Amino acid sequence: MSENDARVRKRSVVISGHATSVSMEQAFWDALKTAARHRGTSVNALVAEVDASREGNLSSALRVFVLRDVQTWQTRQTWQNG
Repeated sequence: MSENDARVRKRSVVISGHATSVSMEQAFWDALKTAARHRGTSVNALVAEVDASREGNLSSALRVFVLRDVQTWQTRQTWQNG
């Protein structure tokens, strides 16, 4: 892990037509972008999806989403590789 991965970055996202800022470490932003790309959607759309079902802080909900997404991906890889 590089020092840059742990650096907190504030980004603007649009949720339901309203701009808001979210602060997360760069590694989480990178993983969120990858998750959006794999789903064929935008980061804003994915953030809105997480926002609609979250309880509590949006940044925390996004981190948990990314963690679960990575865990799901790893489980699929394990099953495929048998």
